[in-house]
Amino acid sequence: MTVVLGVAVGFLAAQLIWKMSAGLFASVVLQRPNYRSHYLPTGVGIVLALAVAVVEGGRALAAAAGVGAVQGPGVARTVMLAGVFGFGALGFVDDVLGGDAERGWKAHLRALVAGRLSAGGIKLFGGGVLALMLASAAGSAASGGGGVLRLAADGALVALAANLANAFDRAPGRTIKVSLVAWAGLSVAAGGGAAAVALAPVMGAALGLLPEDLGEKLMLGDAGANALGAALGLGALLTLGPGARLIVTAVLLVLNVAADLISFSKVIRSTPALDRLDQLGRLKAAS
Repeated sequence: MTVVLGVAVGFLAAQLIWKMSAGLFASVVLQRPNYRSHYLPTGVGIVLALAVAVVEGGRALAAAAGVGAVQGPGVARTVMLAGVFGFGALGFVDDVLGGDAERGWKAHLRALVAGRLSAGGIKLFGGGVLALMLASAAGSAASGGGGVLRLAADGALVALAANLANAFDRAPGRTIKVSLVAWAGLSVAAGGGAAAVALAPVMGAALGLLPEDLGEKLMLGDAGANALGAALGLGALLTLGPGARLIVTAVLLVLNVAADLISFSKVIRSTPALDRLDQLGRLKAAS
């Protein structure tokens, strides 16, 4: 029940914050062409972080008043909120300052080698450091031993999950749909534990933005995609055992490398089942 309530309140919080702040996102600096060359506000995914903050603030007040079954923020909820805000903020920087000239981690690394820090490079470096800090903070709640190698592997899990979610952000609603599928699988392992409670408002907020995302009223941008991916990575870190986490990290690494070599959009379009899911709820192209 606590997980369901977290999803519902996250959904309502995201809907309310978007409706109240839509005018702010009309700023010309945030307008970007989507896949159909329609100009939409980007970076709206920062609403995810705000919605989660609203839910967690409410939970903190309720716990202090002795209302409800959830006591205190705990490690999982604190780390989740920090991860969503941190990766959301780094993504928002890239949404505002970045451009299409340099996309993908290889382009950002080439810029670094040339002695130049791109907006994506700030996100890449900042995301890596943040992922290590989050993995360290989550260590007391995650299973498995400590040590440098364990911290590096868990940090890579979070960072790679954040980057992969951004690689799917090439069509309306796609990143949220992929995240929901990943969440469904993770929920089986998480049950109703602390990680599930922490992740619930994030996914509820994503559901809250899904109708407008599908309707081409907004774009999550890196702010939303990176935050969603990081949240799922943290969910896996807090839920899975060390062996399972290594397997997930290896899969994420392969998919991240593949994203720079092939077009996920082409793969989806050429696979009928995936294409039907991808098109579900989207606006029809004008004839």
